Amino acid sequence: MNNTNSQPTIQTTAPEISVVIPCHNEEPNLRPLVKAITQALHPLGKNWEIIITDDYSTDNSWDVIKQLAREDTRIRGQRLASQMGQSAALWAGMKAARGSIIITMDADLQNDPSDIPAFLQALKNYDCVCGSRVRARTQGDNLVRVLASKIANWIRNKITKETISDAGCCFRAFKRECIRDLKFFHGMHRFFPTLVKIEGFSVTEIPIRHHPRRAGKAHYGILNRLFASTWDLFAIRWMQKRMFPIRVAERTEDTPPT
Repeated sequence: MNNTNSQPTIQTTAPEISVVIPCHNEEPNLRPLVKAITQALHPLGKNWEIIITDDYSTDNSWDVIKQLAREDTRIRGQRLASQMGQSAALWAGMKAARGSIIITMDADLQNDPSDIPAFLQALKNYDCVCGSRVRARTQGDNLVRVLASKIANWIRNKITKETISDAGCCFRAFKRECIRDLKFFHGMHRFFPTLVKIEGFSVTEIPIRHHPRRAGKAHYGILNRLFASTWDLFAIRWMQKRMFPIRVAERTEDTPPT
């Protein structure tokens, strides 16, 4: 990453990979996060971009994002007009993404960008790859947060008949067509794997690293994990029963003229 005294890095070709990051009051984490993502993506030999959506932060996050964008045109920032939550910030970033592959991750440095190659490898066989912090959770969170996450995931899986071990983890990689027909709603990030499955796409999980938060403040507590999505659970279950993807096998315009 260039410093403020050097010429900005300019990318003129379209990105193949878009890394989408929601941000709320993550000022001290943004620059080291972008540096770590750049180090993970550089050896891949692919064009990429990083999109950071500021969810109306009250610290200097937006100023840092603008500075990062001035230093490197592969960094793109956008700021929401009011605080709308993680799902909205993620969705805004996904809609702005230009890559054929979209990677979402948090801004708190608990996700490790060095896991990105593992996501891309798994994506060769699946449409959507979700990170699971289950094995590494105790390395980055205290016991209360670990237990709250386990209970929340158990409840979600019980009602939705799912097998996703860590639905709350936003470190994911997927083909952009996975979101083509999705509709936004508040809290949708908690059900993203299930929504993608409803659309007929394949989903898998891979284990990822999980680091302790070094700066900033956590935005989710026990109540968020256990009760915030209660009503959504039943809506998702209804969608699983009533919605299905429509696949067109053939079109007349695909048939050559005789």
